Amino acid sequence: MHLDSLTASHGIILALLLGFAIAHSGLAALRPWAEAKIGARLYRVIFALVSIPFATILIIYFFNHRYDGWQLWQVQGTPWVTPLVWILSFISFLFLYPATFNLLEVAAVLKPQVRIYETGIMRITRHPQMVGQLIWCVAHTLWIGTSFTLVTSIGLMLHHLFAVWHGDYRLGQRYGAEFESVKARTSIVPFQAIFDGRQTLKLSEFLRPAYIGVIAFVLVFWWGHPWLIQMTSRVSF
Repeated sequence: MHLDSLTASHGIILALLLGFAIAHSGLAALRPWAEAKIGARLYRVIFALVSIPFATILIIYFFNHRYDGWQLWQVQGTPWVTPLVWILSFISFLFLYPATFNLLEVAAVLKPQVRIYETGIMRITRHPQMVGQLIWCVAHTLWIGTSFTLVTSIGLMLHHLFAVWHGDYRLGQRYGAEFESVKARTSIVPFQAIFDGRQTLKLSEFLRPAYIGVIAFVLVFWWGHPWLIQMTSRVSF
């Protein structure tokens, strides 16, 4: 391994991740003020207009540079790795699913609202998106095995760990004692509150149409994954 293998892309992806984190978390912090000034729908539109293009750039850059830098390990020829990566990726989207529950609000068709959830996967972890991102990072870093992917995963997780604190802080500011009560009955670490006896897992809460959407998305993504990589490779940056 030589230092010249650490291409500029390593620093660029970290800069992009930092920029996205500032924009995304910054706009989230401004939500109460912005909604009071311009309304919930317009705030959501502005949030999307900033976050979605930024995320798209990040995804394209990651795809195009994922094999940059040092090849730390190579396990793609190992028989058990491919199914493991797909299983982990599937599980990661199950943890990311709460964002699909109110698509009309996400799209600002209905008035976006802030809610406290304590059902379904929230009983497993209060921050499923962080857990889902962690599982995704483990799967893809294992599969690709490069220093660029490792650096990207570290950057993603640093952002999500900050978002854990920031999300709890904002909900605490907004809901006060109500959120503190929910916080006491849930956990950040998956299953910890259940093992501690503070929470009970109810499988019936997972029988929701949103899960059909998650499964369909994973299947479509699996089918279109080669096409997506091919399309992003045509964008040079």
